[in-house]
Amino acid sequence: MKPKSTKNSAVSRRDMLKIFAAGASSAVGSIALGPLGAVARAQSDNTLRMAWLTPATLDPRSASGDAEIAILNAVYDYLIDTDAAGSLVPRLAKSWELSADGTLITLHIRDDAVFHDGSPLTVDDVLWTINWQREAEGTVAGLLGAAQTIEAAGDHKIAIQLDAPNPDFLYNLSDNKFVILQADAQDIGSAFNGTGPFALDEILPGDRAILRANSAYWGGAPSIEHLEFVFFDDQQAGIAAVQGGSVDGIMRLDNSSFLGFGADANFHTVDIPTSGHHLARLRSDRAPGSDARVRQAFKLATDRNVIWDRVQLGYGAVGKDSPIGPAFGQYFLAEAAVPARDPAAAAALLAEAGYPDGLDMTLHVPNSGNMPDLAQALAAQWDEAGIRVEIQLEDENSYWVEDWLEVDLGVTTWGARPVAQLYLDLAYHSDAVWNETHYSNARVDELIELARTSLDNDARAAAYKEIQQILLDEGPVVVPYFFAQFMVLAGHVSGVELHPFGGRTNFNTATIG
Repeated sequence: MKPKSTKNSAVSRRDMLKIFAAGASSAVGSIALGPLGAVARAQSDNTLRMAWLTPATLDPRSASGDAEIAILNAVYDYLIDTDAAGSLVPRLAKSWELSADGTLITLHIRDDAVFHDGSPLTVDDVLWTINWQREAEGTVAGLLGAAQTIEAAGDHKIAIQLDAPNPDFLYNLSDNKFVILQADAQDIGSAFNGTGPFALDEILPGDRAILRANSAYWGGAPSIEHLEFVFFDDQQAGIAAVQGGSVDGIMRLDNSSFLGFGADANFHTVDIPTSGHHLARLRSDRAPGSDARVRQAFKLATDRNVIWDRVQLGYGAVGKDSPIGPAFGQYFLAEAAVPARDPAAAAALLAEAGYPDGLDMTLHVPNSGNMPDLAQALAAQWDEAGIRVEIQLEDENSYWVEDWLEVDLGVTTWGARPVAQLYLDLAYHSDAVWNETHYSNARVDELIELARTSLDNDARAAAYKEIQQILLDEGPVVVPYFFAQFMVLAGHVSGVELHPFGGRTNFNTATIG
């Protein structure tokens, strides 16, 4: 999912979008702006090329899409990573300890990590990055809000004192935006000096990013010499490039295309279940979405099973109008009964709410992946209830920059998160930074806060389940399904473990041959 722009960025998200899309011919920091397709380096047999949508920004505080996170993940390191199962994995924080009361976290920072310019990583770099993120008052700042103090506790230790227990705080440190920069870094988003497995040689806007293996990487030198992220304006173009052999793999693609690759022995295909989901949402702070009867009418007009079958082709799982799905095990309200589709009852609710002739609305939809297919399916079902929508397809990057937090009715894709609390803190609390529906429910806020701080797992599960029931009954979202994450690789590529959030997939273990 994409964030709104944040202030204090070295290069704004909107400006970077123009640069990447246009392929201008002037320099911004270390981004080489040359003609499209101009690759200075000769093709190498030990180069992995992956297809991505064109990134909009590489400032970590604003980056959010798979392509953007993929580049940051390759060039920088996180304090803590997560694996395909959603478990915490040490990265720059090689280990950690929690106090008995759950309020003090001690991170042990690696002493063998080196920036690409040869400078050793220090605790000061980590603390500077934390303060830089906090200044933006963006997503990471919000996730760090539970910390009273974050300070050095030795040459390679950081102590985090929380204001209350927070069972998921370590997951907050693994957030997609929270890469560790060098202290006093300049031209962030256009100059890149990380500790990651690859160093960025150049970016050709509208074409590709060219990276080389970091032979001094603390985790061991990558198996490949070069990594190229090749940019495409739409996913069908990327799919065609994989089919034609000009790139070696892709992760963001629609289900039908993925099925097609599965029938071709020249490719490896991988799919894993995730907590990622698409949703349709109404703004609930103004008409018509401010009326619970209207929100309920949208729910009654939707057949989630049919949409899951037609759009997802059986991959993933059916949704129940909340971000908490089967991937979260005991926290998922499996017994919740989704009302059967009833267009007549939906129309009656609209009439009660003052819309006897139904509704005419614009449905704003990013033009990528399965989202246009989802929009068509929803529009057809809703029409029978008198909800007439005009589908407005929008460039994905532009949509996240300009529109998505403002529109009355829209479709959103939420990438996989390792814990349920992250979705709730980011989008469903009244004060959430990405509260796209402008939803405010005092009981939901209370439950989110309880789940965030309780060390009683049964109490957390009960809170999550009550939240799910409230959202199913009267919430402003329709979550028809949870999608699977896909990866397609050419037959000569191996050694890549797919991550539930595609951009967090690590390529330093890839082999070619």
